[in-house]
Amino acid sequence: MKGLEARKAALEVIQAAGGGAFADVALERVFNLYSFKPIDKALITELSYGAIRQRYFLDHWIDFLGKVPAKKQPPLLRWLLHLGLYQILKMERIPPAAAINTTVELTKNLSLSKLAPVVNGILRSALRSKEKNLQPPKSKKPSLELAKNESIPVWFAEELIAWRGFKDANKIAQAFNSVSPIDIRVNKLRAERKNVKEIFDSFGIKTQLIPGCPYGLEVPAGGGDPKKWPGYEEGKWSVQDRSSQLIAPSLGALPGEKILDACAAPGGKSTHIAELINNEGKIWSVDRSSRRSQKILANSERLGTKCLQLLVADSNELLLKHPEWEGFFDRILIDAPCSGLGTLARHPDARWRMNQDNIQELVSVQSQLLNALAPLLKRGGTLVYSTCTIHPDENFNQIKKFLQLKSEFILVYEKQIWPGEKSNGDGFYIAVLNKFKNK
Repeated sequence: MKGLEARKAALEVIQAAGGGAFADVALERVFNLYSFKPIDKALITELSYGAIRQRYFLDHWIDFLGKVPAKKQPPLLRWLLHLGLYQILKMERIPPAAAINTTVELTKNLSLSKLAPVVNGILRSALRSKEKNLQPPKSKKPSLELAKNESIPVWFAEELIAWRGFKDANKIAQAFNSVSPIDIRVNKLRAERKNVKEIFDSFGIKTQLIPGCPYGLEVPAGGGDPKKWPGYEEGKWSVQDRSSQLIAPSLGALPGEKILDACAAPGGKSTHIAELINNEGKIWSVDRSSRRSQKILANSERLGTKCLQLLVADSNELLLKHPEWEGFFDRILIDAPCSGLGTLARHPDARWRMNQDNIQELVSVQSQLLNALAPLLKRGGTLVYSTCTIHPDENFNQIKKFLQLKSEFILVYEKQIWPGEKSNGDGFYIAVLNKFKNK
């Protein structure tokens, strides 16, 4: 049956994510295991990522149409229904008959033949409901409606409304369900943005300039593997979200300075700093993971950033292991481990990984990093704290607490970037702090 193999592969990704695997890792594994054409890879990505992203929304439809609630269904049946329902309810370009027939056929192929009538019945009921504009019953509670309609956890819907009000919360949640373009950062050491744009255009890859990002270009989603795009192997550019491209410039680093990137893997910001200072200076790129640190090395070699010094270490212990580094660095970047709640559009499974307890654990980790690294900054130096989240406890409140403890620091600038804003980037937070010279 046409399209059956692609849907079977998508189901493997959905099933893996349902069992706790990272969606991008599961997708890459499927692509490595099987040989698919680019058009099939695009379909597999959309089906799997879409069904994972819309998990809560699709569960409501199973609850509405089925006799057994979604969470009490056998997991494989639940994921099969998600695959079929996503196509019927969220995809316009797939004929409903194809969505239903392939899902029923998959049910039979997976030794679930006895359940094929159940799958067929629920999917056909969904199609009839869609055609008659029938919906699952509405909740009187705004947070429950937001969670259901935009498929986000209820606790997160409640938080969003508390932070931004219902209208903005809805806009942010909708942004989490949009397909993000791919942003690239041109490497000024090896190319000019104008030339990279011309090369892309000549290959039939449309690009446009990103306002506020002097080295940024936007590439529409669905353009295939970026590593195969022109100029990648030659190190003329890197993939980096536009919001993330604002971090390194906020450090204000100058040629010849000593700079610490304390949570550096996979190296996007370290290499960006090196590009901005024309390789003139010294950047210590620190990460506790030796495996992830290899990515820093690979990126640095490809881009030709020769001023990076790689260090596999726990940044909390740097002063203990290097007492000579007290007051040593001109600039310190702490791109802290965080909940990643600003990047849900790019990571479909991330919304289901986080909860309030996880976030408070991360708040503690971030606080430890700030306090451990503050002594390494010289008087008159600059510290930038950044995250890819929108949770105030990880951002504004974190910096507020730090400043109350460290009177030698002053806040120079802070910005929260929200998904759904005109900039169209991920949710990010940036705080720029200066250390008094004579305190």
